[in-house]
Amino acid sequence: MATLTCQFVRPDRLLYEGEVDHLVLVAESGELGIWPQHAATIVALGDGIVRLHLTKESGNKLVKIIVSGGYAEVSNNTVIVLADHARRDDDIEPDVVRETRAKAVANRDRLPEGDHGRTYYENKIKWCDLLLHYAQ
Repeated sequence: MATLTCQFVRPDRLLYEGEVDHLVLVAESGELGIWPQHAATIVALGDGIVRLHLTKESGNKLVKIIVSGGYAEVSNNTVIVLADHARRDDDIEPDVVRETRAKAVANRDRLPEGDHGRTYYENKIKWCDLLLHYAQ
């Protein structure tokens, strides 16, 4: 049975590399299932969960990775995911995320309205909200 080679990276590290049976990407326009022999494409990622369905040899496990932004390229039974933000759902510590969110809110609120620096903290708050939404 054909499989896909998948490489899933975020700016600071590799999150997954190996064979998958198939995967479901969260695109800006909705979910997109990718199976072996899928047509070549480049997909803009949205916010949500990418689901990697591992092979029988890997125990048919399901790996869920929360993403926010980035791109995925599908070509020749290979999928490369380059996520702006990504974290495995089993690697979320809600208390740490809540603390990070609170600090980001405080830092944002110290800046005056119209300050472009607020955007950094608003994006961090959005990422924390997404993680808390999907935390196990």
